[in-house]
Amino acid sequence: MPSVLDIGYALSNRFPDPPQTDYRRADVRALRHDLFCGDVYLADTEADRELSTAWGWVPVLDFAWALCDIAERLDRDPAGSRAARPQHAELDFTESTDRMLFERRFGWVDIEADWMPAEEPPLSFSHSALRREARDFLHDLLADLIDLHEDLGENPAVWTLQARFPRTR
Repeated sequence: MPSVLDIGYALSNRFPDPPQTDYRRADVRALRHDLFCGDVYLADTEADRELSTAWGWVPVLDFAWALCDIAERLDRDPAGSRAARPQHAELDFTESTDRMLFERRFGWVDIEADWMPAEEPPLSFSHSALRREARDFLHDLLADLIDLHEDLGENPAVWTLQARFPRTR
């Protein structure tokens, strides 16, 4: 049975956004690194396994943005899902040395993290599922954040982000 990918997040109460934040004018750096801290997870719902952070300070919008970038980076080989040569990408967490590592071979992406036990196998998903779920996660996250901070919906950087990574179906 194929793996089913679920991507999620929880915002942290320990690291709230500064109360004076102007979400309408927040620049890309603030959106990616300074706001919306919490934890994230990638889960294989069929195998009941997940890869998650538990630090409370991960910028969740940056994670979603980076995951969409990684899905595109892993698709640069002209042979696409027929490419036998592995393609690699990593997502590093700015406040630590921990990383999530992505390796695509053929149409499958293996995902592991520095903090996983060495004997634990990576999570594995089809590349198309990773791309689709990463984009859905980004749009769902932005909808949640705009519900919390209405002015964020008027931020040109958010419009650009949504246009760059439209939902796929």
